[in-house]
Amino acid sequence: MAFDGYLTGTVPTVAVRHWTALPTTPPTAALAHRMSRTDLTAFLAAHGIDAPCHAHPPVMTVAESERLVPPLPGAKTKNLFLRDRKGARHFLVTVPHALAVDLDGLGTALGAGRLSFASAERLLRHLGITPGSVSLLALVNDAPRAVEFVIDRRLWEAPAVQAHPLRTDATMVIAHADLARFLAATGHVPRVIDVPAAREAR
Repeated sequence: MAFDGYLTGTVPTVAVRHWTALPTTPPTAALAHRMSRTDLTAFLAAHGIDAPCHAHPPVMTVAESERLVPPLPGAKTKNLFLRDRKGARHFLVTVPHALAVDLDGLGTALGAGRLSFASAERLLRHLGITPGSVSLLALVNDAPRAVEFVIDRRLWEAPAVQAHPLRTDATMVIAHADLARFLAATGHVPRVIDVPAAREAR
């Protein structure tokens, strides 16, 4: 199984008319406590993490990122939110943006068996974000530490990486020391591996 990668797209917005006679559905706890970009900036500042933020048009694909994001320092990234077959383990996997990932090989490397993409509902529940804004910075919303963070060795050893601040109309540049500081602040221990590439991409 291979995945050649994209920045997960947005969920279409549908206008729904609510009649006042009907009760409204309360937001889920994850949605109610979702951290905004402003809150993220405050969190980073509170922990002494320097992550310059650069605004640009929204980008949903690697191709759009290459075209619309201005040249910035740091390695470009791509993020996959995955689950095991039973849905007992969840993974946020950060890889170089052009890497086609072998999901079967990755599952074997992680001792997780077969992996698949987690649903939007699981993404909201565990990382407090919606499709289209998947980023390693979303670990700030995983207070229970239910998500395992996996990062490709090339990114971990890079001087800096790029990451969206929970939305796709800006990019933050995070130096390695600040990335390590961020993970320590959120309580996530990175699993650094050589993420296997899909056979056709080798």
